[in-house]
Amino acid sequence: MRNSTFEAGSSRGPGRLSNKVAVVTGGSKGIGAGIARRLALEGASVVVNYSTDQAGAQSVVADILAANGKAVAVQGNVAEAADIERIFVTAIRDFGRLDILVNNAGIYRFHAIEDITESEYRSHFDTNVLGLLLATQAAVARFGAEGGSIVNIGSIASRQPTASTTVYTATKASVDAITRTLSKELGPRKIRVNSINPGAVETEGTHAAKIIGSEMEKAFIAMTPLGRLGQPDDIAPVVAFLASEEARWITGETIVVSGGL
Repeated sequence: MRNSTFEAGSSRGPGRLSNKVAVVTGGSKGIGAGIARRLALEGASVVVNYSTDQAGAQSVVADILAANGKAVAVQGNVAEAADIERIFVTAIRDFGRLDILVNNAGIYRFHAIEDITESEYRSHFDTNVLGLLLATQAAVARFGAEGGSIVNIGSIASRQPTASTTVYTATKASVDAITRTLSKELGPRKIRVNSINPGAVETEGTHAAKIIGSEMEKAFIAMTPLGRLGQPDDIAPVVAFLASEEARWITGETIVVSGGL
């Protein structure tokens, strides 16, 4: 997995998120860690949420602080309302405001239809859908009069599913639908809601799931016109764009970032 580049001055648009405050759920590793680092590089103060990987979240925060950015790690299970409240209370306490929410926290486990259980269904939907809704509620309550930007992280699976991913794919189709619906509901309050659907991305999670090095990886690469798996650094700049003033006239959209998959 390619290491994330996080050096002062490496951004093409330094400072475009200056004085903004962002919460990134699931920010301790993978795509979420890449997003947290990128938003900080663009000038935002970042709340790096994690559920279990405290060391990973602290590493992301340390990278940001070493580059003269501002960040704090906050533990919280996004499927628990009390944990969500703690995450956003910390954002306001430490940084004084909230402008950006990135709903990145998610899980994925793949099962044939015969192996899907009630517990498996609930764990996926509680994290990937309920968690997104709870975090969005908390953010909407704290955005200022000038509004805010919400970026949801979906998946190419909602458009191009593979076998044995039924429950996961259903959660990501829900993210697409929620994005479109909330953009209409929240637009009058100057809150933009967009989503990104990554393709296959090399992360700690895809390594742990043994996708990397497998026939599935070869199949993803074969279907991707740009001929490789994605990296977190391929996703993060698009999030930063959607969070910025440059995307002020964009809402309700889902951008596929997949190398053409």
